[in-house]
Amino acid sequence: MDSDDKLLELPAGRGFSVSFRGKTLLSRVDPVAQCERLAAGIPVKDRTLYLCPSPLYGYGLSILLDKLAPNSAVLCVEADEKLFSLSENNLPRLADSPSALPDGRKLKQLALARAKDPFEICAFVRDTWGKRVFRRVEVIRLTGGWQLSPQLYADIETALGKEIAIEWGNAMTLIRLGRLYTRNLIRNLALLGESESLAALDFSSRPVLVLGAGPSLDSVLEEAGVLAGGERRFRIVCVDTCLPALLERGIQSDLVVILESQHWNLADFRGARGRKIDVALDLSALPASTRVLAGKRYFFATPWTEMALFARLEAAGLLPKTLPPMGSVGLSAVAVALAATTGLVVTAGIDFSYTLDAYHGRSTPGRRSLEARQNRFRTLINASAALREGTFKAVSKAGTQVRSDPAMRNYRDIFEAEFGGNPRLFNISGPGLPLGIKTVSVAEALTILKDGATLLNNGGEKAAAHAEPPPIPSPLRGKLHAFIRREMDALTELRETLSSGVPPEAARLDALLDYCDYLWAHFPDCAGATNRPPSTDVSFLKRVRTEIDPFLVLWEQGSGGVNE
Repeated sequence: MDSDDKLLELPAGRGFSVSFRGKTLLSRVDPVAQCERLAAGIPVKDRTLYLCPSPLYGYGLSILLDKLAPNSAVLCVEADEKLFSLSENNLPRLADSPSALPDGRKLKQLALARAKDPFEICAFVRDTWGKRVFRRVEVIRLTGGWQLSPQLYADIETALGKEIAIEWGNAMTLIRLGRLYTRNLIRNLALLGESESLAALDFSSRPVLVLGAGPSLDSVLEEAGVLAGGERRFRIVCVDTCLPALLERGIQSDLVVILESQHWNLADFRGARGRKIDVALDLSALPASTRVLAGKRYFFATPWTEMALFARLEAAGLLPKTLPPMGSVGLSAVAVALAATTGLVVTAGIDFSYTLDAYHGRSTPGRRSLEARQNRFRTLINASAALREGTFKAVSKAGTQVRSDPAMRNYRDIFEAEFGGNPRLFNISGPGLPLGIKTVSVAEALTILKDGATLLNNGGEKAAAHAEPPPIPSPLRGKLHAFIRREMDALTELRETLSSGVPPEAARLDALLDYCDYLWAHFPDCAGATNRPPSTDVSFLKRVRTEIDPFLVLWEQGSGGVNE
């Protein structure tokens, strides 16, 4: 049967061929048996999402489904509208009851989706099966239909693979740092009364220069005379790591963005203590970072997982402006700048790449440390880091060869997904990876910044004067105190319930565990607050019990900081 546009019909008998738009889609000799042989030869693995492009009539899928592991599934995708209708009419007969997993959940093992945007397919997988269900994605080609849209199907495979890797990477980060994030949040809550939400930061329409600490920062620092000039009317937002490089050249940043929850970034503030520089901090940032600079504090939140704690903070009017949890301080700095101004934003030093002898710009702590260790036996080339397993060659936006690694590449992809194509964003050319936004030279960037500020100034707007942090508002202090009191009451009740020796009421125990989800959201078997073990799991309850007392101490300390 040959047709360019007619809907395919199933011929009688087993010996036939199927063609569509100039491509042979099914075998010319017994296509049913051919598909079944292909399916029988597919090795099955645990926690695997099998991607089946253009399944047509679904031949062979029943063979695969019969031997599929209970925690694996098949996703059929079809790009062509007519072939999608064909599959939609034939695949339901293969649908069986969901497979039961050991934890009691039901897993649907077959789904069909219209292949369009790869990100939409990723969202379909999340909606159908949830997060962190699969560990890998594998393509199975049972028909020749994939030949009609090979690039789209390849892009879907790549997107799903990245999505799975990101989900599990995020889970590993949550396991390692989730407890610390919550502890920092509790400590920082006491500072909300003497700080402001990021929503209050307003640069009006002034252009903003956002500086990261990558090697391309150097080309911008060469213009220190322009950036440090007293007549500068555009704003500079920098990440904490590049602050020393600016201070060394007499450049005053208008805002420093701090995301780090560990102590590593305290070295970024050497020589800056007491300086009147404003900061924008994540609510989970290291509390010690909030005490270094003497400018205004603007808090924001990047909810790192789904927790009832965030919803309660929002309901109580205590949650500052939220930003997407992108994991990189450079990405957060761009998000802060875009939120603070309606004008143009120019970025530099956000590279996600490096060379053999330069991971960061000059005068940054990492670069200084490398230079301090240099002697006649040790060069600036750090081969063990630059050439370690997993790193790879890449081409920068300037056309030069650089190196990168999967983590940096992932951040670059997140940048493009969040900000790509934004007409307000410009990126200064250099050794960084392409970010999906317009690239300009240093000279062009300075022109954008100067012209935008000049036009704004000619419009009569005056620069806002630096204001002292406001006094602690009594109503907010009262809200904080009441919130902390409720948290302590819930923890105390949960502790008594788990320690009394009397079997608890199941419904009340479940409610308390869900309320105090930050106690267990970082457990390896949870890796988030959406996959809690049952309240009958004694091992889980014992681990929860060990978390309660340290958090009670933290809440108590926070209560002392806001007591009226």
